[in-house]
Amino acid sequence: MYKIVIEDYRLEWQPYFEALNMAWIEKYFVPEEIDRWVLSNPEEAILKDGGKILFAVNNGEVIGTVALKKADDESVEMTKMAVDEAFQGFGAGKLLCQSAISTAREMGMQELVLYTHSSLKTAIGIYKKLGFAEVQVEAGKYKRADVKMSMKLV
Repeated sequence: MYKIVIEDYRLEWQPYFEALNMAWIEKYFVPEEIDRWVLSNPEEAILKDGGKILFAVNNGEVIGTVALKKADDESVEMTKMAVDEAFQGFGAGKLLCQSAISTAREMGMQELVLYTHSSLKTAIGIYKKLGFAEVQVEAGKYKRADVKMSMKLV
């Protein structure tokens, strides 16, 4: 039985943050140096500037994660979201997204953005159901992102 709860970052969970995301990236894309650095240094890359990292935990086991990286004082980027393949389809991804939206609001952010790829139809469908809308993606922002989505939080 699944009893998924969302928990804040813990230093001892950094290896899960790295492993879950690297598995996801390697399945669909090719990891970039920035991926390796962010995943191995989340305190420096995400947390030190006021960002957050959330984990989906099922019966004590970390099964998914998502990060909120501050872009500026008013906006935050939802990034590095991954769910263990063995637990996909049980709502962990949707719960992580909903929790990221709530957390961004609690942080006082006015906008939540994400970057993704057009081949990830299921994820894009979830994002749209949760209230994200496609907007123009900046050229050269990320090599593998051809879709940018945004949600106004206020």
